Amino acid sequence: MTDHVFHSPLPDVEIPETPLTEFVFGDSPSDKRIAMIDGPTGVQWTFKELSDTIHRLAGGLVGLGLGPGTSVGLMAPNMPEYTIVFHAVAVAGASVTTINPTYGAEEVRFQLQDARATILFAARGFVDTAVEAAEGTSVAEVISIGSVPGYRSIDDLMADPIEQVPVDVHDQVVVLPYSSGTTGFPKGVMLTHYNLVANLAQSNAMLEYHSGEVALAVLPFFHIYGMQVLMNGLLAEGVTVVTMPRFDMEQALALIQEHGVTQFYAVPPIVLGLAKSPLVDQFDVSSLRKIFSGAAPLGADLAAEAATRVGCVVVQGYGMTELSPISHATVGANSKPGSNGVTAPNTSCRIVDPEGNDLGVDGEGELWIKGPQVMKGYLNNPEATATTIDAGGWLHTGDVARIDADGHMYIVDRVKELIKYKGFQVPPAELEALIVTHPDVVDVAVIGVPDVEAGEIPKAFVVRRPGASASADDIMAFVAEHVASYKRIRMVEFVDAIPKSASGKILRRELRSA
Repeated sequence: MTDHVFHSPLPDVEIPETPLTEFVFGDSPSDKRIAMIDGPTGVQWTFKELSDTIHRLAGGLVGLGLGPGTSVGLMAPNMPEYTIVFHAVAVAGASVTTINPTYGAEEVRFQLQDARATILFAARGFVDTAVEAAEGTSVAEVISIGSVPGYRSIDDLMADPIEQVPVDVHDQVVVLPYSSGTTGFPKGVMLTHYNLVANLAQSNAMLEYHSGEVALAVLPFFHIYGMQVLMNGLLAEGVTVVTMPRFDMEQALALIQEHGVTQFYAVPPIVLGLAKSPLVDQFDVSSLRKIFSGAAPLGADLAAEAATRVGCVVVQGYGMTELSPISHATVGANSKPGSNGVTAPNTSCRIVDPEGNDLGVDGEGELWIKGPQVMKGYLNNPEATATTIDAGGWLHTGDVARIDADGHMYIVDRVKELIKYKGFQVPPAELEALIVTHPDVVDVAVIGVPDVEAGEIPKAFVVRRPGASASADDIMAFVAEHVASYKRIRMVEFVDAIPKSASGKILRRELRSA
């Protein structure tokens, strides 16, 4: 069957050959408009103040020996200082690996070692974990964001401002977020300056911002959605960003009311809360003109319910870390029920059946993507890169989708094994490798179980050692000691054997249908 390629219905956009920070802030901002507001404290930063501080910190980082070929870790919740550190590293020509601050020391250490980070920036409150995680790695110093006795802070590193260190925008990796891709353990996703600038140009042509917009940024900046769509994308469009370090419905609603928030980027569990929570009626949210949901599929009924409750449109998009992240999004408010939007500018996609045949309109198969936003590859893992991006440059998403006659894409199912808990990726293989180290466990398989609030929750099927007495609570507590809260096992079922194929691959579909 001949290839059937779906192209974007939108015209191509120009993608500047410019480093990321220059694209986001311009060459030398003199803008005194408010760029970021720290939600909990109300502290404000203008675009000029942010840019000036970024370039001063970049000067200090170059003085520490950072530059192309070096990487640093960044472990912090959403705050304006996150943007400063992130872009200072970019201006210095180095790479930043963004780390979930709720990770335990073991998880952080894995990422630091794989990324070969030499410095770790940690927000106040996370320094102790950072120090423990840095043991046995290449990290020479933990630098605090905020004053912590006994540690240098980013304020101590400020120096004369520097201009962007020259980089090859197509080759220089600017950020290394970690993703499990379609399966397996977390891998460093190599995203270049060009990848990120391209996707900002593509997505901002679809998301349609007006002057004077204010957006609430609660989705974590360490995750590609928060990093690109909220932090970089909003600032590049001159939107004022109100940050929240963690999601709290009452605080979010209060900030929407206080700052006249017009754009709210969310994940399905937050949309569920907006549809159902009695708190919504206690606040004035009439300033909202759009809620955009991503990171996991949002049901059409829930979107409609939330839209009616809040009084604004609720739309969604689609992406993945390996796509910087957007390949599809709803243009403005032009949504269709259940749709993830249309293909982004400068992007092509295919729908492919299990035999490798291309399908046409309304055919259901795996979604393949090609465009300038496709990652450079996985760090230190050419095999995984070759599995995900084929010789023709098509990225295989692992998601089953269809595209209708109007060019709208719908996610139908997943062929990949990842569990999506409240929008976060939970790789079953990582949990299985941990659980099997429990002395009472001889075999295990982990799957995602549908859940109204979380989307999916991790469930473990466990084969106990003969004579062992470990309970479900014991297994869940064991896992909780070693992983971030969102990765915790929420259900345990003891079984006699794990169904496997002749090659030893876990047959998860059998577990799901059991």
